[in-house]
Amino acid sequence: MTVEPVVPTRFPLSVIPVWALVAIGAVLVGLFVPRPDDFGWLTLVLFGGVLVTFVIQLGIDEKQGLVNRVIASLGGSVVILALATAAYALLA
Repeated sequence: MTVEPVVPTRFPLSVIPVWALVAIGAVLVGLFVPRPDDFGWLTLVLFGGVLVTFVIQLGIDEKQGLVNRVIASLGGSVVILALATAAYALLA
């Protein structure tokens, strides 16, 4: 019995759009939301990233590697928003 290696074929195609949407959301929050409220809005951007992640990942036919793709999507989103939060804190 041989076990074939698991190769994530759609890893970049399903993770990068989530990161892009979260980055765009973070920039829009920085541009249009007043300073005292920006951290609350960044939380909503993360929530939107979670929703988009699950919509994309559950819409893919390949279910193998689902957890790894979700972790990559959400982990990257958290890192992007952490950088945005640090930048907004330095600008305040």
